[in-house]
Amino acid sequence: MGTKLSSRDAALSHQLLTWYDRYRRKLPWRAELGKTVDPYRVWLSEIMLQQTTVTTVIPYFGAFLCRWPTVKDLAKASIDDVLHAWQGLGYYARAHNLHACAKAVSEDMGGRFPDNEEALRSLPGIGTYTAAAIAAIAFGRRCAPVDGNIARVMARLHTLQEPLPQVRQTAGDHAFRLTPNDRPGDFVQAMMDLGATVCKPRNPACDICPWHQACQARRNGTSNAYPIAAAKRERPLRHGIVFWTERSDQSILVRRRPEKGLLGGMAEFPSTTWGPAQVTEKVACSAAPCLAQWRPLPGVVAHGFTHFRLELTVWRGRASDNEAPPGHRWCPVSQLGALALPTLMRKVAQHVEPLCL
Repeated sequence: MGTKLSSRDAALSHQLLTWYDRYRRKLPWRAELGKTVDPYRVWLSEIMLQQTTVTTVIPYFGAFLCRWPTVKDLAKASIDDVLHAWQGLGYYARAHNLHACAKAVSEDMGGRFPDNEEALRSLPGIGTYTAAAIAAIAFGRRCAPVDGNIARVMARLHTLQEPLPQVRQTAGDHAFRLTPNDRPGDFVQAMMDLGATVCKPRNPACDICPWHQACQARRNGTSNAYPIAAAKRERPLRHGIVFWTERSDQSILVRRRPEKGLLGGMAEFPSTTWGPAQVTEKVACSAAPCLAQWRPLPGVVAHGFTHFRLELTVWRGRASDNEAPPGHRWCPVSQLGALALPTLMRKVAQHVEPLCL
């Protein structure tokens, strides 16, 4: 038997669902009202949406679904194909986990996703939030996933005083108390839509919010102060040298990054290690992939990762040997676009040859 909501919570829940039925966003992974939900679409969208915007995800979602319409289709794909299709979404560990999860569901579970949080959390790439979101949206479980939108809505509704990210736990407790036994998946999506379209990070449209009267931050005139932001940490700057190595047939030397770690399994141009100090010429020469007449190109390739910023100087050279060194291979410059190159390496290519991709 489900938990009975208080009269106030039941009223708030009803207000939001009424608003949702009228103003819900039309998203390609979202089932129409009254239609059966596809857990594969819910899972795929939730993995893609981690630290990525809806606008960015929509074309990727459509391309994945067209190419791999079921979880079994995705499980049969090669990891190289998945990484190539993923490039541009970033956080490439998600692509590895996506593929591993598809294989686990296809091979161990007969192609059916489990319908509860605990079992979902056992799958690769599915953490606490994602398990709760899938369980609620795909299977109608009464769960309280807390993404950035829901955390913001709850923080304003109740003027929660903890800063991010600590406030997520308290926000989840409040959200769970409001979640009805009937239509919990719609309620979760309604809170997401409310945060995305009305209770926005800056200058929320409080006048059209279904919780206008109940919101404490709105009454206090402090909506923009919530959720309370954590103190920002300065990301350290790292440096490196990347080698654009050419062969006489216009092929470029590439290698594959280790499966584990940053940009795991992606293609890259050889480089030095990335560290806090500028790389000396002696260190760069010892790290070069082969003998060549190297010349540094003007400017740097700048890129930002979650925990650090990076500036790469590009050294360009013509290889004196046609054989690729161990762990490397030659790729025609015209085919670079077919490689699973992360955004950083695409920046390197365009820094050298602006029209090669």
